[in-house]
Amino acid sequence: MISLISISKAQQKLAKNVRDRRLSMELTQAGLSKRSGVPLATLRKFEQTGVISLESFLKLLMVVGGIEDILNELKPVKPNFTSIDDVLKDTTQISRKRGSKQ
Repeated sequence: MISLISISKAQQKLAKNVRDRRLSMELTQAGLSKRSGVPLATLRKFEQTGVISLESFLKLLMVVGGIEDILNELKPVKPNFTSIDDVLKDTTQISRKRGSKQ
């Protein structure tokens, strides 16, 4: 799938969404830092630049909410069938369960 948003724009949008959730919960940066276990400097950097490790990001989501939404959105996409022939063709094909070597 081709995305029309850059990595940096996505990072900034995620940071803004976490910040907005934090503010709606009336939490300070220090409060969210303490509850999540993410260092205050890391949280500040994240809110300013969008740069954060996956582990720290998930810790923040555990507090402000949204981790289930992300996990549900990343489920594999199931194919849409338009006819019975598509269904039969799909069951006869063996799909690889691993990525290609690069």
